[in-house]
Amino acid sequence: MPAPKQSVTSLAAASIAVACLVMAVKYLAYLITGSVALYSDALESVVNVITAVAALVAISIARRPPDRHHPFGHHKAEYVAVALEGALVVLAALLILQQAWIAWQSPRALDLPVLGMVVNGAATAINAGWAWLLINQGRALRSPALAADGWHLVTDVITSLGVLAGLILATLTGWAILDPLLAAIVAVNILWTGWRITTSSVSGLMDESATAEIMAGIRRAIAANADGALQVHDLRTRTAGPATFIEFHLVVPGHMTVAYAHDICDRIEAALHAQIQDAQILIHVEPEEEAKTKGAIVI
Repeated sequence: MPAPKQSVTSLAAASIAVACLVMAVKYLAYLITGSVALYSDALESVVNVITAVAALVAISIARRPPDRHHPFGHHKAEYVAVALEGALVVLAALLILQQAWIAWQSPRALDLPVLGMVVNGAATAINAGWAWLLINQGRALRSPALAADGWHLVTDVITSLGVLAGLILATLTGWAILDPLLAAIVAVNILWTGWRITTSSVSGLMDESATAEIMAGIRRAIAANADGALQVHDLRTRTAGPATFIEFHLVVPGHMTVAYAHDICDRIEAALHAQIQDAQILIHVEPEEEAKTKGAIVI
């Protein structure tokens, strides 16, 4: 059963509220301590808010039905949002590196470090729970934007844990230089995340084919529901967000009526729709003289 479109949009909208809450809590931790490492953590949360807004807009556009100007739908809007997320993450990393350099030149002791770390830890726990939910729902609902948002939050959680561990060490040892050093490490990690997020959008924008598992299922569904046809060849697929586009040539006997060939196509389409959420199917019916010897599915 296709997942309700509203569930994807609702999760994207809720992500904005969660990101704003986490940003506020992390910024409070920075104000309490004056730590540039906690400042870097809070700054990444600003990016989380922006990317959550971008994901909501992209998902809303992607769920629009096809129209005269976009006959194949708006599915690729989500990949544009993913690319934007990557660019914003890189920008945040550069801003963090700037603040780390300033603090490196003039390191200072932290104010109320224990209280600040407890507050930051609470924000990290919220992020961890929400990241797990977004990744699982993004996969289940086949939403690249939701999944990318979740994986970005995972990175945020990991860096936050690293920052907290480092600040504990800095507090115990009194080495104030650890604070800007941690911020710089966070920035480098965020740069790597930005690169991964940006490159992950490329496959979707370049019309990547369905996975081997999905392709095997498509072949099985065709073979099991094409009685009366001779073969299928030139099977091609591409994915765009939740949609899977399937196209192939169906070879039938030359004497077969159009109505009978149409019935075969209907059976195949029904089987594929039952197996693949949001499948978009195009079948070219051809006479037997168009049969191919290589790469064909013989019925």
